[in-house]
Formats: sequence, structure tokens, C-alpha cells
Amino acid sequence: MQDSAFAPPLAGVRVIEFAGIGPGPFAGMMLADMGAEVIRIDRAGATDPQIAQEFMARGRRSIALDLKNPQAVAVALRLIETADALIEGFRPGVMERLGLGPDVALAANPRLVYGRMTGWGQTGPISHTAGHDLNYIALSGALWASGPGDGKPAFPLNLLGDFGGGGMMLAFGIASGLLKAARTGRGDVVDAAISDGTTTLMSMIYSRIAMGRWSDRRQDNYLDGGAPWYDVYECADGHWITIGALEPKFWQVLLDRLGLDATQLGDRADRSTWPATRQLLTALFLSQPRAHWTELLEGTDACFAPVLSPAEAPSHPHNQARAVFAPDGPTQPMPAPRFRDAAQPLPAPASQPGTDSRAVLEQAGYAPDKIAELFAAGAVSDAR
Repeated sequence: MQDSAFAPPLAGVRVIEFAGIGPGPFAGMMLADMGAEVIRIDRAGATDPQIAQEFMARGRRSIALDLKNPQAVAVALRLIETADALIEGFRPGVMERLGLGPDVALAANPRLVYGRMTGWGQTGPISHTAGHDLNYIALSGALWASGPGDGKPAFPLNLLGDFGGGGMMLAFGIASGLLKAARTGRGDVVDAAISDGTTTLMSMIYSRIAMGRWSDRRQDNYLDGGAPWYDVYECADGHWITIGALEPKFWQVLLDRLGLDATQLGDRADRSTWPATRQLLTALFLSQPRAHWTELLEGTDACFAPVLSPAEAPSHPHNQARAVFAPDGPTQPMPAPRFRDAAQPLPAPASQPGTDSRAVLEQAGYAPDKIAELFAAGAVSDAR
């Protein structure tokens, strides 16, 4: 038997996840990666031939339910009664109409942490409207602040909204709720909205605005590409590198490695010198391929890194040394963050919807004849 001190951090925690897309599954992945037992409720009859490569669905068992069937709703509620937490990502009101809303769930299981993932939140004038990551980060101010000063705002895939402001905030909310439930014996409802979470991620920027230290113009600030020492530069071979020498001491390291004289660049704090400095660095970095600058600057305090494609990143020596990606099978990120003592094995690949329906029902205490009845009624189905 594994020593509890070395077990995964969330070993013994049971989570019921109603299948969805994007941020909800990402939160479920984070909890499963930390050792939680996550049971995913899939739609009856659903199939996905590529589900094993859906890394955000790893580490779950799956039961397929037809939630339009009252018997299936009763099964879901029975699973909820034994759970520590729940994840759902439907529009506001959907779970209530199914008969599985927070009031019903918490009445059945007062210790439950009921996690709700939406774009706009459970309340507000546009809470019931459709949207996606791009819309949510637009409302937070984050989209406006990103991108070139003379072009349209730019967005970092759906990392900022769906996963940073959404899934990670939900996982943090559930973990916080679990601590509260352990302390007080009462769970809670987590209203995780991507628009809220992205705004929270903007806290530092909003603080700079409040101090009068942040321009409302894009690419006019230290951290948005406005400063020449915090930017992306093209190399002779068409590849790119990043320079992040914010602090003067790191800037000096960079200049020393490049053979540049700081006194010839003028006062670093004088914004009028920035265009000339950027022009100099742009021309310099264009004079050699990326490999040259990597050999010269990587491993120093110049605050440098090459811009790697997703195909290149797994083979970088640092990523390999830290086993950032799984060593076998499809290239996928390993669980993060890491713990010194707790075990963090890579969870099993995602299974087809309904793969574990019978096993989950048996674990929930259903007798064989009742399980047969639920299948016969179409309330539950197997993987297809």
C-alpha cells in the first residue's frame, strides 16, 4: 500500500465531470493529473475515434447517460452523492432544468463543491448568450492590450481565456472549496467565468494603469513589446528569438554578449531612444541564424530563449531534462506543477464514452438486475 505522504496530492478525491469542451475538461485534467478520481458523464451514444489523443480527457473513467431520461438523472444524482466535487460547463440554467442544479445536489451532498464553468458567469445581462474565448478576453481588456501598436489586437490562441482565465481558475476554485469543505463540513458553488478570470489575470496591468504607469496604447509599454529589450526578433534564417532583459543588470549582460556599448545607446529610461535601439537590435539579429544566437545567449542572464514550434519544443534539452513531455506514446505535456514527494504519474489515455458504465454503476452499489434495467431503458449505454 502506498504511503499517503507519497500518494498523488488529490488521491482519495472523487470528481464527477459532465462532459464538455475547452475549459471544463482542462480543469478536470488538472484534478486528474493530481490524482483525483474523475468520473466523466458522457452523452449516451457519443463516440470519438480520436478520444485517446484528447489529452485534456486523460485520467477519467466514463459512464454514458441519456440525461433526458429520468432514470439517468437519478443515476447522476447517486454518483453526485458520493462525490467531493462536480464540474459542469453548460449555459446557466441547464443543470437546473435537468434536475441536477446546485440546490438539488447540495441537498443530497452538503459537502459537495459544485464547480460551474461558463464564459460570462451565472448572472449578468449577457450571461445566457453564446461566446468563445476571443469574446471573453475582449470584455476583460486583455485583448485590447495585446498586439502591435499599429495593427489589430492579437490573441494567444485560446490559452488566455479558456485555459488561464477559465479552466485553471475553476480548478483553483474547486481546490479551495475542497479545503473549505474539509474544514467546515459544507461545500459551496464555484461560479467560474472566463471573463472574470481573465480580468483577474490582468490585475498587474490594471494596477499599473491605476498608478499612471501604463499607456493605453498597444506596444507602448515595458511588457507589451514597446521596449526594445522585451520583444521578439527575427533571425537570418526566418526563425525568431525572444529578448526579455527588463532589469538593467540583465540588459548589461545582453549588451556584453553582443559586444555593444551601453553609453552609445543613450539613457535606457528615455523612451526617445527606444526606436534607434530597436532598429540596431533588429538589424543585428537579422545578421545571423537562430542557432548562432542560441549558442551565444542561451544559458546566460541575458534573458533569452529561442521561439520554438510545438514540433521543436519536446526536443529542447531543457524540456527533455525536466521531462516536460511524456517519454512514450503521443507527445503530450506531463502533469504540472510538480511536487517534491508526491507521485505524479501520467494518467491513462482518455477512454471512449461509456467504456466504464457498468463498472461505475457497480461501484455505486447498483445490483446486476438494476443495471440491466437501466441499459434496457436506454438510460445508460456502453462504449460503441
